[in-house]
Amino acid sequence: QVQLVESGGGLVQAGASLRLACVASGRTFGWYVTGWFRQKPGTAREFVAGIGWTGQRTSVADSVKDRFTISRDNAKNAAYLQMNNLKSDDTAVYYCATTYGPNLPQSAEGYRYWGQGTQVTVSS
Repeated sequence: QVQLVESGGGLVQAGASLRLACVASGRTFGWYVTGWFRQKPGTAREFVAGIGWTGQRTSVADSVKDRFTISRDNAKNAAYLQMNNLKSDDTAVYYCATTYGPNLPQSAEGYRYWGQGTQVTVSS
């Protein structure tokens, strides 16, 4: 079992930056691929970014590619999502997810463990 806790969300103005953190407990986090998703009201969870267990392989959604960066620190059992130049359309609940395996899924179904989410609200 892996437990995930997200933090770092909040209310910011357009153009600001936030850094979300996801801290894992349980099994060795470093062997798991990790993803960030977001969910807006009335919509399905949307892939934002993913990172392989070494940190060398990453994938970022085209919609945020020039503004968001994913990273991880296995020594701290943590993964991060750096979000710059935030826009009102980025407003959502952001979830951290992780799963064991060689692939880097871009769909929610590909992840086994999920955090409780952290709200990000961007005012224009």
